[in-house]
Amino acid sequence: MNTKKLITIAVLFGVIISASAQITEAESKLKTLVTDTVSGWKTGGISNVNFAQTALINWAAGGENSYAVNGLLSLFANYKSGENAWDNSLDMGYGLLNQGEVGLRKTDDKFDFLSKYGRKAFTNFYYTALVNFKTQFAPGYNYGTNKVKISNLFAPAYLLTAVGLNYQPNKNFNAFLAPFTGKMTIVTDEELSNAGAFGVEKGKNTRTEFGGYARMIYTRNDFKGEILKNMSLTSKIDLFSNYLKNPQYVDVSWENIIAMKVNKYISVSLNTHLLYDYDMKIVDTNNDGTPDKTKVQFKEILGVGFVYKF
Repeated sequence: MNTKKLITIAVLFGVIISASAQITEAESKLKTLVTDTVSGWKTGGISNVNFAQTALINWAAGGENSYAVNGLLSLFANYKSGENAWDNSLDMGYGLLNQGEVGLRKTDDKFDFLSKYGRKAFTNFYYTALVNFKTQFAPGYNYGTNKVKISNLFAPAYLLTAVGLNYQPNKNFNAFLAPFTGKMTIVTDEELSNAGAFGVEKGKNTRTEFGGYARMIYTRNDFKGEILKNMSLTSKIDLFSNYLKNPQYVDVSWENIIAMKVNKYISVSLNTHLLYDYDMKIVDTNNDGTPDKTKVQFKEILGVGFVYKF
């Protein structure tokens, strides 16, 4: 591994650890609330860093030098007072892999901000308005015979606004149903815009939809069993149907996070993300940039890493 690669690793690791130092107390990857009894605010977060490296010199059995780093930063700030409730969350993730002569490639890239305000309607129900913004940090490529750019910062980005009713019978389960929802897909990259990526018309930068939206979340980190007592779980699913075009095709985003704390500093985590968007065409296997057809997308990240909380 040359000096340039070592410097790259050190910088990436330093940036992630520095970001981790800004997080308030959290028990695990599932957010444990820390209550401020004066202001009504509950704030917290979690960081998770996984790092792996292999170096081979004259190794007869063969193999390739490699390093990988994957980081997660998740923050929340929730306010509740009387009949008002305001929840805010920010989830960011980024991962890189460098193996042999292949070069540096991205393995994870996520920016997800959500803000939800509700006013109590009746038992366990709140009149609620929600804003959600999602994008990524860096370009993404489809590697093969030709290297083809398939995504970039704000390409895509998704802005969703919704008004509806939120149901929360207990601390573990939350369901938001919104019959009035606007969704905007943004593609600012000129090359991707001209190709009509992510469902926008060729040459356009945005696509607007109006429909119905549902978001359900289940979280738990207070399991009683001896084996499960250090485990935390979160599962959230988003569903959207466009009233204006092909309402029978429902967009699906389903994320699961399972984290287990082995000891004070070591954790094991499993993240999965399933996506289906009828308007998002996947680049074909010939890798020439031509859209193919709608496909179910799936991402899985298994990590054993270092967790720091304070």
